[in-house]
Amino acid sequence: MADGLLSSSLPLYAQVEAVLAASIADGTYPPGSRLPNEESLIERFAVSRTTVRQTVQNLIRRGLVEIRRGKGTFVTQPKITQELTELSGFVEDMQALGRRATARLVDKQVVPASESVARQLALAAGTLVVRIQRVRLADNVPISFDETYLPREIGEKVMENDLEIEPIFSLLEQKYNMPLVEAEYRLEAVSADAVIARALGIAVGSPIFLIERTSYCAGPQPIDYERLYYRGDQVRFVTRLARRSPAGGL
Repeated sequence: MADGLLSSSLPLYAQVEAVLAASIADGTYPPGSRLPNEESLIERFAVSRTTVRQTVQNLIRRGLVEIRRGKGTFVTQPKITQELTELSGFVEDMQALGRRATARLVDKQVVPASESVARQLALAAGTLVVRIQRVRLADNVPISFDETYLPREIGEKVMENDLEIEPIFSLLEQKYNMPLVEAEYRLEAVSADAVIARALGIAVGSPIFLIERTSYCAGPQPIDYERLYYRGDQVRFVTRLARRSPAGGL
């Protein structure tokens, strides 16, 4: 009997897949590690090249491994599960998951507000606003590319801080006494353009989540508008919904 395979009615590729998936789950092959190459798997399990390739494709579909061209097949990081149940920042979300959050500042400058940005911040189109662009990382893996727009007066104060260390939410609330009370979320699936792909280290056209989030102070006063581009291969979003009572109690 080949190593790890069972006397089973399951196809050989499914048996090999089960063994490798179990080895990934128990930490034999931890996230980021490389699986043995094709020749090693063929020899270990005494199966054909076609069987090994079918196994790898199944593991890819399950999100357990990925092929890095010219390097081999690697175990993927488990997806980050982010709940959309309350207003929180990236650092808070990662800390709650036991991940180490860092940031890389890409750009910060004063720009004229486009019509869409101006609408979200309740300003006239063309009004000068501050735009901050950062790549957000969890355990050194790029997770999202964030564009943050702030009214110029508060934005210029925020820009003076070390934005690779200081979360913008914390600055607004704790340093500038502007507590956030609510936010509006809009989420859609899009494809990564060249700018986003380069920032996140992914291929152009890769699936990503775009979240538009407008956060409000008391009033309500819009104070922070963000476009958050999350890698689809690294993140999933969950929420909990209450059932609305049917009309007439039926």
